[in-house]
Amino acid sequence: MKKFVLSVVGAIALAGAATADPLEGTWRTTADDNGNSGLIQVAPCGSALCGTLIRAYGPNGAEIPSDNIGQNIISETVASGGGAYTGKVYSPDRDKTYNSRLQLSGNQLTVSGCVLGICREGGVWTRQ
Repeated sequence: MKKFVLSVVGAIALAGAATADPLEGTWRTTADDNGNSGLIQVAPCGSALCGTLIRAYGPNGAEIPSDNIGQNIISETVASGGGAYTGKVYSPDRDKTYNSRLQLSGNQLTVSGCVLGICREGGVWTRQ
């Protein structure tokens, strides 16, 4: 009986991992206007996906302190098919939240967005 219960628990855990959204995981951003980049941890938040800044790096690539650690950089993000996602992306260097388009292709994520008719390319992030 013990083995059966452990097998069921293991199967449920594996099934949960198998249904994880392809966007979930850790992503390294491209450098912003100040040359800084970060690591974003993407995970479910309610019925959408959110991405939290977990580390920040300066222009020389060294880890730096940042008031934005713990901040949601990606929010309200949902899959729209074919590796495409829509939602919101916060840009700390400009202190603006953009209506975003994300395109996942393997281990690369192309990020772009618009706010008040002004659009910006967020570069290509890489899976870590």
